[in-house]
Amino acid sequence: MARMAGVSYQTVSRVINNAPDVSPSTRERILRVIQEIGYRRNRTATTLVTSRSTVIGILTDGSPRFGPVGTLISLENVARQKGYGTTVVTVEEPYESTVQDALDTLDDVGVDGIIVIAPRLSMASEVWRTSLRVPVEMIAAGALSTPNVFTFSENQELGARMATQHLIDLGHTDIAHIAGSMEWFDGRVRKRGWESALRDAGLPPGLCLEGDWSPKWAYQTGLRLVAEGRVPQAIFAVSDHTALGLVRAFAENGVRVPEDVSIVGFDDVEGSDYFLPPLTTVRQDFASLATLSIDVLIGAIEGREVDRTPSVPTLVVRKSAIPARLRQTSR
Repeated sequence: MARMAGVSYQTVSRVINNAPDVSPSTRERILRVIQEIGYRRNRTATTLVTSRSTVIGILTDGSPRFGPVGTLISLENVARQKGYGTTVVTVEEPYESTVQDALDTLDDVGVDGIIVIAPRLSMASEVWRTSLRVPVEMIAAGALSTPNVFTFSENQELGARMATQHLIDLGHTDIAHIAGSMEWFDGRVRKRGWESALRDAGLPPGLCLEGDWSPKWAYQTGLRLVAEGRVPQAIFAVSDHTALGLVRAFAENGVRVPEDVSIVGFDDVEGSDYFLPPLTTVRQDFASLATLSIDVLIGAIEGREVDRTPSVPTLVVRKSAIPARLRQTSR
């Protein structure tokens, strides 16, 4: 390949390993040669030469929720782009009898490092107890690193603050939080972001109800709020699916969104821009989270320091929240 592309074999190696110090024109020429001859990396040969497997282990709890699934898919894609294969192992409760076995399995197959997607505290507590010969990184929002396990995440607390601050900036003072389970790291940090935004604005905490993340629970909660006459001015919903359940419950009972109650969600799931009304929400950047997570793990594998600053979500403003003064006028 080096001869065909007219470059050194070191340059070909840098392109194959996705190193940054190659000019775009040279990289394009080498990639064209790779495609023409149908080159594929032999991982067994790579392992023999480098004493590394170029395989990353991923441990997940198999949750069907949007966040864990989006993270898993993005991690696999980014790892492949960076020249790493992945081996995925799923665990179930009770975690005390499955997590250690799963990590040992990944260690036994010779992975270079392990990323654990741990949305729940009960799973994370078992991961923290382990000790392996390879670096272990845990994706868990707001969780602290330990000597055995370092953590990385998106700054979901900031995302929750952004959502709540948007409602504050619109003039709302009665802002409720329809929350997720406090067994989940995501639920904890999103509630914390809501609380801190209200506190910094000098506003008292509004209504907070904790549930199971499902649209069904949110729908039932919305019905209860209507029946009890407790619909607030504005709601920060812990997820877009939570917002979906609330919107339906309100619509069925003549409570208009956003005219009677403003709602902001979290996740920016596919289709949230087609809610009625289109949902203002916080978008998680799973591609960025995966890229930074993989970079952090590879840095640990290679024994070098890497920036571990959490990735940042973005607020997507649509039509489910309006200024408080318009709400008062429309009633």
